Amino acid sequence: MPLCAGEEAVVELSAGRLPSYIQGHRKRLRARFMAGGAAAMPDYELLELVLFRTIRRGDVKPLARRLIDHFGDFNRVISAPAERLTEVEGVGEALVQDLKILEAAAHRMARAKVLRRQVLSGWDALLDYCHTVMAHRETEQFRVLYLDRKNVLIADEEQAKGTVDHVPVYPREVVKRALELNASALILVHNHPSGDPSPSNADISMTRAIDEAAQALGLSLHDHLIIGKSNELSFRAAGYL
Repeated sequence: MPLCAGEEAVVELSAGRLPSYIQGHRKRLRARFMAGGAAAMPDYELLELVLFRTIRRGDVKPLARRLIDHFGDFNRVISAPAERLTEVEGVGEALVQDLKILEAAAHRMARAKVLRRQVLSGWDALLDYCHTVMAHRETEQFRVLYLDRKNVLIADEEQAKGTVDHVPVYPREVVKRALELNASALILVHNHPSGDPSPSNADISMTRAIDEAAQALGLSLHDHLIIGKSNELSFRAAGYL
């Protein structure tokens, strides 16, 4: 059954049945996934499995390939804005909803691994979470992770959204929110849609301004992470903090 009501552009057959080669393909693909997981499957096949849930009839491989060709990989398809998804032929409202549900589920699962946990001892999980929610976005997003005195993550909040190369950040608002949450430390995180995590002069200036505002109120700025497509930059490790 589909995850949401409604169906997409589907190849319907006059007899109301799928040809055996399509039926067999769906069965074989599902069996291969259950036997070996997603590791050995190319992105378009994993996407086919998702499309099966929404599009019950017809060959979805061409649509899966169109989506991958349009956005680049599975992660970018799932995280693409709804209005961009509908640019692809064959994508309708029900499929957009299902892809957004899948994206939300992925974010929630990754977030559960870090929220209310000691961040500095679970750094790899934190990086995985940041990459999951930010690495494939097409515009910049700025988040602040607020920690208590034991460095347990107590809040993860999106402070601002921006364009492909800029996001407005207000140091006063960042530290004000820390006081409201009774936080003792914070970690800044933002993404570079270009894929290159190298900091700009504006990134460096903004980080220093927040660090100064935090220190004036007895707060610690542990790090500022810039998330690229496949790697990240730590201000602390790079010597900017």
